[in-house]
Amino acid sequence: MPSYRIHRLKDHLRQPFRNAPHVSGTAGVKPRDYAAGERVEAKTPYAAYFELRGSPNPIEPGDLLESDSGELRIYKYIGFEEAQWVLPEPKQAVVSSEAAAIPATVE
Repeated sequence: MPSYRIHRLKDHLRQPFRNAPHVSGTAGVKPRDYAAGERVEAKTPYAAYFELRGSPNPIEPGDLLESDSGELRIYKYIGFEEAQWVLPEPKQAVVSSEAAAIPATVE
């Protein structure tokens, strides 16, 4: 049976998520906004939601489910939608002016 890792939206971001307008398409989410949580075994994200609905830690709007294959689903008020991690681009090393002024030789 498939399993999902739950990523919980940090508490201070729940109200802004609740007030944000709904947008269609793949949601971009930042890893820093989430805390990794427990795993749940379920056939679908909806089955995971219903399994945890009556528990002390239900899936709440803004939480993510990550499948074993890395597929992300974000829970919104209308159901689960696709999501993907938005990672910062690595900083490029600053090239000194001397290194930039030396032309490359072609042999």
